[in-house]
Amino acid sequence: MSADVTIEPATSDDVEAVTELWVRLARGQRAYDSYVRADANRNRMRETLAAHQATDGLLVARTEGALVGFVSFSIEHGTLDLDATRGTISNIYVEPIHRDRGTGAALLEAAEDALADRGAEVVILEVMADNEAARRFYRERGFDTFRVTMERSLTDRDDRPAQSENDTHSKEDE
Repeated sequence: MSADVTIEPATSDDVEAVTELWVRLARGQRAYDSYVRADANRNRMRETLAAHQATDGLLVARTEGALVGFVSFSIEHGTLDLDATRGTISNIYVEPIHRDRGTGAALLEAAEDALADRGAEVVILEVMADNEAARRFYRERGFDTFRVTMERSLTDRDDRPAQSENDTHSKEDE
């Protein structure tokens, strides 16, 4: 990590600036076919980030006092019993001019440490499939593909492949 970067818990005074960073993140993800509308979700994300800040799940990176990145995270609380307690990293972002200096790695490591302190045994996150730079960043830090999400447009339904005979009959039908 660069010597001039500090990772620390976000304060309530940071929430507005972190929201602006999130908007930049969401805008950038549009290049990878994200459906998230950055500006339309600004207020909702401000509330979400404020909730992360209130539960100590929001860290910021500062260089010479200026906010240059953030990570939001939490312990997963679902309705199903799991074999492992999972920590979730919901967002991580570093201003482009401050990338490749170890800031993202420092944010990720600090979030992982905080999640481990809260009992997480594994950490999960999502990355856009076409964002090779982000995928490489996570692979270099020990992340493996865990789940693959697939999508198909329902607006062009005439493009469906023809069903084969095996798709419509089971062996018991023969």
